[in-house]
Amino acid sequence: MSDGAIPIRYHKYSGEWEPVNEEVIEEGFLTVYVNGIELATLMCSPIHPVQLALGFLANEGFITRFEDVELLHVCPAGSCVDIWLGHGVWDKPRRKIITSGCGGGVTFAELAAHQEPVNSIRTIEPQLLAKLINKLQSQDSLYARARGVHSSALSDGDELLVVTEDIGRHNTLDRLRGECLLSGIDPSGMILLSTGRISSEMIQKAVQMGCEIVASRTSPTSMSVGLAQEWNITLCGYVRRNSMNVYTHPERLLKARFTHLSSGSLLAEFNIPVGSD
Repeated sequence: MSDGAIPIRYHKYSGEWEPVNEEVIEEGFLTVYVNGIELATLMCSPIHPVQLALGFLANEGFITRFEDVELLHVCPAGSCVDIWLGHGVWDKPRRKIITSGCGGGVTFAELAAHQEPVNSIRTIEPQLLAKLINKLQSQDSLYARARGVHSSALSDGDELLVVTEDIGRHNTLDRLRGECLLSGIDPSGMILLSTGRISSEMIQKAVQMGCEIVASRTSPTSMSVGLAQEWNITLCGYVRRNSMNVYTHPERLLKARFTHLSSGSLLAEFNIPVGSD
């Protein structure tokens, strides 16, 4: 099976031409069969297919624990996973092919409807949140080798407990859930960290996992902000060493300076001296 990157030779121009031997990130697909029926094809990084397939089923509400799976088989090429459940499957995806790019994932439930808000009292200081997100892409990561991937992680506030990578940012969250199922980890109450944009589908996967703090190096969308507010999730964007934006429920972050915006929403800005612990 693939290790996520493909060797390639290309030419680089930087004042003059030079040949380069490096790697590019690999894009493939994973077809998920449930109870003998083709459910969906995920465009993804073709690595760890079981992790992705199980997490996808869990985050979309088809399973809640690994014990729901009676039989699991991966084809030799790693491009399809056949899963048999102890119960039937009633809802089908609106699209059979789920892309790896922006807006890729599908949602099987109406946004904001029939979803209970998370209920937790976890807090974290902004400095610690910034330190955690800086650990996302380590020197031995797929990103360090070939770039072109997103990373996500679950943290207990002290360490990164599970880290995943994929060309699709929403796939990284499915992989997190899948790894939790395989390892017997309960993601509820953990902090979710991501390098990618936080969209509505990302927030929905976060609430399915019970994560009440979601932080990203980049921006949220308007719908993700609305859903995070509705579901009692603290949503942070543009997390840096000495600054971050907190769009919803800033009460979980300590030492915050709140500014009321003209729209009535809250923005928490952290002006942390560079080099402080």
